[in-house]
Amino acid sequence: MKAYPIKFNPILKEKIWGGNKLANLLGKATNKDNVGENWEISDVNGNISVVSNGLYQGQDLKQLIAEHKAEMVGVNNFENFGANFPLLIKFLDAKTDLSVQVHPDNQMAKQHHNSFGKTEMWYIMDSDDNADIVLGLKDKHTNPELLNHITAQNVDTVFNREKVKKGDSYFIPAGKVHAIGAGVLAAEIQQTSDITYRVYDWDRMDDSGHKRELHTKLAAQATKHFESNGKADYSLIPNCSTNLVDCDYFTTNIMSISKIKVRDYSNLDSFVIFMCVEGKAEITSGLQTETIKMGETILIPASAKEVVFNAQKAKLLEVFVDHKIARPVQKAS
Repeated sequence: MKAYPIKFNPILKEKIWGGNKLANLLGKATNKDNVGENWEISDVNGNISVVSNGLYQGQDLKQLIAEHKAEMVGVNNFENFGANFPLLIKFLDAKTDLSVQVHPDNQMAKQHHNSFGKTEMWYIMDSDDNADIVLGLKDKHTNPELLNHITAQNVDTVFNREKVKKGDSYFIPAGKVHAIGAGVLAAEIQQTSDITYRVYDWDRMDDSGHKRELHTKLAAQATKHFESNGKADYSLIPNCSTNLVDCDYFTTNIMSISKIKVRDYSNLDSFVIFMCVEGKAEITSGLQTETIKMGETILIPASAKEVVFNAQKAKLLEVFVDHKIARPVQKAS
């Protein structure tokens, strides 16, 4: 496989809570005012990412994995996931609050949906004044059955809300109640899954004048993590890779780059994804160089040994699935 910095066509998603920051701040091509998500790299059925540059332009992610196997994703990833790509990479813009929600773990998702579970993380790229998120419950001893009885009168007494600012990072394991709040622009890394159980949707109506469906019984069953912690405690070190999250499903680091930097991936058995969350940088792998700016994403195949970065001021999220950390998971058929 020719390893070079691979870009994919954006997959834009209109949402009831979406806004226009993906267009205005990240330069995504749309004239819609309610675009809530851009799926940068996706293997979700019906939303398979297509390469936009270089030798593999026009091929989709499934084709690349089927043809190049471990050279594309790594030996361990190919053994564990086959032709399925393990991660879904997004940018999100919340003009209004997302629904309070929870995601199932692998076991529950397999049982009910023949899918993987959904553990995720957020990196806050931008936020309005006083923007916040819902993260966990105020009382970790809350009976999950209470999730069946959330109303406008008790919602603020049940869920923990936390103010956020640019540069904050949060880990949300499957089973933790959460919601991105109004005014937040975020990068999201998650397992490949689109399974969400809504707990509360702020009593809003859709375009047809109906409330969106809630999934409170499944949510109560799925909820396992009640505590409100999850914020990464980190300090940026210039031109180094600083860890934000290590979990069974992905590792995410942040890199602040202000010069030419060479990164050796020869001992890493994984693809590497770079999400630009600030500034812009040039990324070179093999004989090809691509520029990545805020709101763009690049994938480097597992067969690459070295990547060169060149930037005056850029922040990149560095994402991979490390076989020394990740545990095997049951394949979704």
